[in-house]
Amino acid sequence: MSFRRILIANRGEIACRIARTAKRLGYGTVAVYSDADAGALHTRLADQAVRIGPAAAAQSYLSIPALLDAARRSGADAVHPGYGFLSENADFAQAVVEAGLVFIGPAPSAIRAMGSKRLAKERVAAHGVPVLPGYTGADQSLDRLVGEAGRIGLPLMVKASAGGGGKGLRPVRDPAELRPALERAAAEALASFGDGELILERALLDPRHVEIQIFGDRHGNIIHLGERDCSVQRRHQKVVEEAPSPALTPELRAEMGAAAVAAACTVDYVGAGTVEFLLDGDGRFYFMEMNTRLQVEHPVTEAITGLDLVEWQLRVAAGEPLPLAQDQVRSCGHAIEVRLYAEDAGRGFLPQTGPVLAWVPPDGVRVDHGLVEGQPVTPHYDPMLAKLIASGATREEARRRLVRALGETRLHGVVTNRAFLAQVLETPAFVEGRATTGLLNDFVVGDAAPDLVVQAIAAAILAGKLGWWSHGTPTARLRLAWDGGEALAAVTPEGVAVGGETLAVSLVGECGGQATVTVDGGTHTLPVTRDGNALWLDWQGRTYVLEDAPLSKAAKRDGAAADTVLSPMPGTVVELAVEAGQAVAKGQKLMVLEAMKMQLELKAPAAGVVAELPVRQGQQVPARALLARLDLGGEGL
Repeated sequence: MSFRRILIANRGEIACRIARTAKRLGYGTVAVYSDADAGALHTRLADQAVRIGPAAAAQSYLSIPALLDAARRSGADAVHPGYGFLSENADFAQAVVEAGLVFIGPAPSAIRAMGSKRLAKERVAAHGVPVLPGYTGADQSLDRLVGEAGRIGLPLMVKASAGGGGKGLRPVRDPAELRPALERAAAEALASFGDGELILERALLDPRHVEIQIFGDRHGNIIHLGERDCSVQRRHQKVVEEAPSPALTPELRAEMGAAAVAAACTVDYVGAGTVEFLLDGDGRFYFMEMNTRLQVEHPVTEAITGLDLVEWQLRVAAGEPLPLAQDQVRSCGHAIEVRLYAEDAGRGFLPQTGPVLAWVPPDGVRVDHGLVEGQPVTPHYDPMLAKLIASGATREEARRRLVRALGETRLHGVVTNRAFLAQVLETPAFVEGRATTGLLNDFVVGDAAPDLVVQAIAAAILAGKLGWWSHGTPTARLRLAWDGGEALAAVTPEGVAVGGETLAVSLVGECGGQATVTVDGGTHTLPVTRDGNALWLDWQGRTYVLEDAPLSKAAKRDGAAADTVLSPMPGTVVELAVEAGQAVAKGQKLMVLEAMKMQLELKAPAAGVVAELPVRQGQQVPARALLARLDLGGEGL
């Protein structure tokens, strides 16, 4: 199974991650890119880069013919799928093998066997792995599903058998919710994965999500490398991951590890994989699913074991035995990872787009990323930008270092969830190691609006750019604008007047992306980036964007009037729920917009009649495009 040149069928941070290890081991590397990724970091790190199609993932990173053609043109004799995209697509793995290439992953049969949650549960249960009570039958009629739900009892989870990421997943707590949940989950699963098959499971209330990293080779050896706790989730998508889990005893760790190995043995697993479990408060665990690929959160396992899991993947794919036996696996210390996303936590976690104006990762922690200054963050792919991984001798040391690293991360040009992540890491439940999957259910995101101090700092820096003092002008007057507000500010040598108060804030100097200011007699140096009249600045762990705007522009900054619905981000209209001339109630769904693998319902801002609907289903729209206009004089429902 020897190979010399690896085509990395992915993009972003994972493509960079794979390229670095492959080159260290002496392999040639080939990157692939869509039109949206021309010049991206992963194309620069590889020995060769091949264009595979337009920006749309379906025509590039999800196109099996395009990827195989890239392998042929580049002379690659092996393919690493990374994670996401086609990494768990059995047809892709089969096509790679049939093309005479080495697939760096499990056999297509193993991917297919574990790709259906329904069949995977039946398979592992037959080998003694604990599963939640539920229904995994082939009869998918609505009446049969309703009847089985009655047998299982509430609360329960309706799950898509294929796929993941929260798609086709619906909790049901009330009998009246059951039929709508089944219909909606099946429709969403069909649209997302091409398969509307469902399973039903008894729901656990606020469990932990604990997964076991397993590895197998072509010589019949399968071991585990310990667990990761992925309980901190938002909408069933992981936010924070750590290893080891603060909930596991050595005995429970050994028991769960053995169950994960047993699950992998049912498909003669080869390569890296993860077996995911739910863990209740009494220490009982239940199989959820098996991911037949490298996980996003694999760095925390690497941090505590000292192993390179991509190196293990390459060695196993080349036919070598596993480097370690089970009793040789060691772990030390603690590691925590957070995912830095291009999303605005203060606005319902809306995905964000824009150019990367400045990117300075923090020192002292591991940062996996695929960012370069000047590149655009587009709506075509997942909004994850980077992963920050901190380790320490203790869990508290790792947590403390990660909070500090987030505060020192500089990413300007696109709004991120940086402050939200730090806020999560500081919650008492997480600090004390008590986090469950319900931690973020009622989580209140901190206010992202700039307070008076931030407004004063921005005014002082912007006035400094104008050089107002050089003209002998005693006062510089600015109109500050930000997303959702505006304010008048007057800057004098004595301070800044804003919001009816005068604050002792002044600019000392600005150089090399850093501004030094005094605030109440204390001196602070903070990262700043200018983009035309806009100023990006970091203050106390948050990033703010304020603009020196003329009145006409500032007055319009907040967007549409109450009778208008604008696109909050670039995306595709995937559903129209109303038509022109239809009366609607305030809060009624008008349409669904999709971008960055997220679907957003847009609702009527007021009761009225749909006077204008200038978009159609399937249409791509830019940010702030007019999607609907209401006649507020009409009769709302």
